[in-house]
Amino acid sequence: MKIALRNSNIGKTRRHLAGPSILALTLFGVLGAAHAQPTASPAATTQAAPSPFGPLKHVNAGLLDVAYAETGPANGPVVILLHGWPYDIHSYDEVAPLLVAKGYRVLMPYARGYGDTRFLSEKTLRNGQPAALASDVIDFMDALEIKQAVLGGYDWGARSADIVSALWPERVKALVSVSGYLIGNQAGGKNPLPPKAELQWWYQFYFATDRGRAGYERNTHDFAKLIWQLASPKWAFDDATFDRSARALDNPDHVDITVFNYRWRLGLVQGESRYEALEQKLATAPSISVPSITLEGDANGAPHPAPEDYAKRFTGKYQFRLIEGGVGHNLPQEAPQAFAKAVIDADHL
Repeated sequence: MKIALRNSNIGKTRRHLAGPSILALTLFGVLGAAHAQPTASPAATTQAAPSPFGPLKHVNAGLLDVAYAETGPANGPVVILLHGWPYDIHSYDEVAPLLVAKGYRVLMPYARGYGDTRFLSEKTLRNGQPAALASDVIDFMDALEIKQAVLGGYDWGARSADIVSALWPERVKALVSVSGYLIGNQAGGKNPLPPKAELQWWYQFYFATDRGRAGYERNTHDFAKLIWQLASPKWAFDDATFDRSARALDNPDHVDITVFNYRWRLGLVQGESRYEALEQKLATAPSISVPSITLEGDANGAPHPAPEDYAKRFTGKYQFRLIEGGVGHNLPQEAPQAFAKAVIDADHL
């Protein structure tokens, strides 16, 4: 595996990425507070495969009972790693030990609609709006009384990390984001793309239909495996690896969260008023000023923007790294050493 380094002046970066630059218009991407003490995972039925770091912990944070894995020294600098769709926290099984070896306290929360994370109220809207998912990160930090952390993520997790970094930079020591700047808005989502780019978003249009929702509910695991294969065409994951993460998709809110997320992007559903002020800020494409390293795999089969299209959105210390060797969309799991190195290096930019 080779890591190609870039600085913020990447106008000449070769266009190895799937889809034209206009894809950046379609990428979307946040508040709350709660204070509670973490507890061990309950013995009740779980939708999460066992973590290599011991029993999952739980904390009430904002609207959620968040299930999360934790490893490393309790007094170490905090790193929060955010997973994507349709994956889970096991994407970081090999990343976390590399960070712990450097003295970090590593937290890996299940997002709403995944694993053992649950809504505290049955009456709460199962909202998959990106601003809601990012708000959960702030709630999680508040609940654990974490003032500042290094954030890392890919896919939905990168989008949440980007939003938090843009709107609450005082809470973010550094950022690692796969596929770079993923903040967007519903207005941008109304812009049609060239046919080849639209083809990559086939599942978004599928979820826009009742047939698509029913199909995803009926065939969640098969659907997710197909996404894994398309998004990482050169990653030869085995059934055990997939099955371990697929358990997290059995969360009773997973289908609702997923469908809401993609319908929201197309403007087919409206977000909640509690997030409106945040959406207005995000619609301005706010810059990210915290020290940042963005990553891209050279075999990412999922829709993603070209790095030269978003470089100017990072106004602080910044690097882009192309991870070579057939690395796809789930970069932390496919190239854990490269991802961990980026976290450590971003923290020292």
